[in-house]
Amino acid sequence: TVRFDDPVRQEIRNTVRAMNDAWTRGDPADLVRFFHRDMVAITPVDRARRNGGATCVAGWTGFGAAAGIHRRREVDPVVHVCGDAAIVANDYGMSFDMGGRTIDAAGRDRLFFAKENGRWGAVADHFSPGPD
Repeated sequence: TVRFDDPVRQEIRNTVRAMNDAWTRGDPADLVRFFHRDMVAITPVDRARRNGGATCVAGWTGFGAAAGIHRRREVDPVVHVCGDAAIVANDYGMSFDMGGRTIDAAGRDRLFFAKENGRWGAVADHFSPGPD
């Protein structure tokens, strides 16, 4: 587990960990606690961007229902904070079952957060496969 010396950066890192645990090990519907109502996501599997927190929750929930997720981990996370905004960038690795086979995937993830009412919420996500 990566520990940051700055408590705000660690709080954001803990939020990312809890958010990822919700959709990979828990109930993806819990993402409503982490995704801002106006969240936008750009993914490698969607032709159009996902607009709105509810649409993003539905996308992550759909993936969780279709895939048997074995593991997901963040690699080399970096957290930059600028007032009530933050960006978290990391590589990721995951393994899941889909279509009768096990898939090992790796990529890059960039999450943008804003702090409202004392809580950090994801306002944008952009993830993609990593370069070969």
